[in-house]
Amino acid sequence: MNELKHLAIIMDGNGRWAKKRGFLRTNGHEIGALVVEDMCEYCINNNIEILSLYAFSTENWKRPKNEVDFLMNLLNKFLISRQEKFINNGIKFQTIGDITPFSDELKKQIKILKNLTQNNSRLRLNLAINYGGRDEITRAVKKLMQNNTEISENSIKQALDEPCDIDLLVRTGGEFRLSNFMLFQASYAEFAFTDTLWPDFNSGHLDIIVKDFKNKNRRFGGL
Repeated sequence: MNELKHLAIIMDGNGRWAKKRGFLRTNGHEIGALVVEDMCEYCINNNIEILSLYAFSTENWKRPKNEVDFLMNLLNKFLISRQEKFINNGIKFQTIGDITPFSDELKKQIKILKNLTQNNSRLRLNLAINYGGRDEITRAVKKLMQNNTEISENSIKQALDEPCDIDLLVRTGGEFRLSNFMLFQASYAEFAFTDTLWPDFNSGHLDIIVKDFKNKNRRFGGL
């Protein structure tokens, strides 16, 4: 039975979920944010060490300004409102991606939540914000060059925002693509795609996918 250490999820379908119900796209993002708690709880209960969630990509800046502004405000509220729960549940909060373009207030709240949860060990939650897989690899190589470190597969891996390989990558919403998410770490990940839109996705859906993953024959290029 396969060990599941690192679970990654591309959270897709918030806008379509809202449109189907005659709501604003922003309502879909609000409901989608609530699903994160369910995923964290599932991971803790099933001894999954790392959960990486794709929240905002480097390409998402192309969306309408009012939607981007809403997402930034929603993220800020999320960081503030989850402080007590993350502390009590032993969740260590991290971000992956380049946060330098964010507002000073948002960067402040990110730093606060990281500091408050830095000693937690039940689950490491990576929130991918202003994240792109190609950008992450580029930044890692630049970091190594600035430090005069030899470029190798292992040195690049250790310089990434998250060095741990993904075991299982799930994408909701019915699309079949990586969308520039954790390209290096997903090299030998098992993939699972579901038509379920992210706001409708729950621990029951995830449990079916995880059980299927654990019964797969992972050969990693061997026989």
